[in-house]
Amino acid sequence: MATTEVLISPEQLRASQRAERIPDPCVVVIFGASGDLTKRKLLPALFHLEQSGLLPEKFAVVGVARRPLGDSFAADMRDGILNGGGVEAGDPKLEAFVRKISYHAMNFDDHDGYIALKKMLDSVDQQYGTNGGRLYYLATAPDYFAEIIHQLGEHGMAKPEKNWVRVIVEKPFGHDLQSARALNDDVNQVFEEEQIFRIDHYLGKETVQNILVFRFANGIFEPVWNRNYIDHVQITAAEDIGIEGRGPFYEGAGALRDVMQNHVMELLSFVAMEPPSSFEANSIRTEKLKVWRAVEPIPLEDTVRGQYGPGVMGGVAVKGYREEDRVNPNSLTETYAALRLRIENWRWAGVPFYLRAGKRLGKRSTEITVQFKQPPMHLFTNDKNSPCGVIEPNIISMRIQPDEGIALRFAAKVPGPSMSSCPVNMNFNYKDAFGVSSANGYERLLLDAMLGDATLFAHRDGVEATWSLMTPILQAWASHPPRDFPNYAAGSWGPASSDVFLSRDGHFWRNS
Repeated sequence: MATTEVLISPEQLRASQRAERIPDPCVVVIFGASGDLTKRKLLPALFHLEQSGLLPEKFAVVGVARRPLGDSFAADMRDGILNGGGVEAGDPKLEAFVRKISYHAMNFDDHDGYIALKKMLDSVDQQYGTNGGRLYYLATAPDYFAEIIHQLGEHGMAKPEKNWVRVIVEKPFGHDLQSARALNDDVNQVFEEEQIFRIDHYLGKETVQNILVFRFANGIFEPVWNRNYIDHVQITAAEDIGIEGRGPFYEGAGALRDVMQNHVMELLSFVAMEPPSSFEANSIRTEKLKVWRAVEPIPLEDTVRGQYGPGVMGGVAVKGYREEDRVNPNSLTETYAALRLRIENWRWAGVPFYLRAGKRLGKRSTEITVQFKQPPMHLFTNDKNSPCGVIEPNIISMRIQPDEGIALRFAAKVPGPSMSSCPVNMNFNYKDAFGVSSANGYERLLLDAMLGDATLFAHRDGVEATWSLMTPILQAWASHPPRDFPNYAAGSWGPASSDVFLSRDGHFWRNS
């Protein structure tokens, strides 16, 4: 197996990271701070930025939620930081960071609560010298987004007085095209578009950002990145876990809303977009939007849906979706979705893209596979002495998680007197090249939001473009209820109809 050598030392890597611009003084205000996201992801991410010297010296965190947690909130967040990976209890920066964490209890529709919150933030400004800089993070259930936005505007907390004010809105951003447009309108009534950061944590992953570097910083790939050389593209977002106790949420979402409309469509745009004029927010967003708008409407016959039944995962029997806690025993919610789509533009005309996402699949794997066309003359396929048989096509595999890296498969001659060949892989592995990182993807996104860099965040036009593709599918599925659910066993790779779905084009899913 071939490997790759990384031509940068750890010292050079750290120096390049320190060269990042440090944000202006600010307070990060997290609504819904008593939830799991804050403790497991957001506070560990902020502390990792502190460890790297990328937070301003004048900085503070204020958690906002309904429960009366008081002083216990900071201690609980300290535990989350320690358990978030890569942090030692004796870290010299930890205690000083925890002292900058405070908490405010209120209902999200409480008029007086916002008056008190505003006074508290003014006091935090005085104590820590944060000078009015605000980053609001909406980590609540989506039902509260519009109310919180309205209240911030009503109480004069959305417009900068001394410094900048921005808001991060978590997904899901709407549940169909109509609701996404309504939420966009609600948010835009209070905040300017440049203040709004719609977050998708997938875009914080180094391996997702590396798609752009791989394509546009290497002259050997871009010339063949088109319909003349590429046969088809597969994008897989497979999880081996179930719904993890989130029955009510998943019953209202399903795989298409939960993963396909956001994560998978973002991956599609990075793979298919044209070279941007610069690596700036407007240029990147413009090219992504062109991709989504070039996707033809997806007919019902180019979709597959599934729901997992009982099965075996890692030698352990697991229950089916309908037996999960707080799930309708007759549920028709899909836990698996697959789409076949075409991008009708000059670069991609005629190239099928196959997208799939699901739970309780064979293994956890998010991967993009680009399969190239076979050479026009098969010189070696009839060699009866070849131990590998017919020559396989060249493939570039970009592994997003968990085994982050890139593999290139090509044919090589087998040593010996005959012209026998076998496929080999040339591998680049993030862990081997750069070591293990404790970063969870939120570090980059939180830092970018504090810097006002919206490159890796969704614009309202992009959100509505992807919903315009997914909403007709949701409507068609609602009009044609499935009769075979559950139709795949936990631990398998999805329903049999998904394999037939590809085989009609002469293709098959690559289950790495």
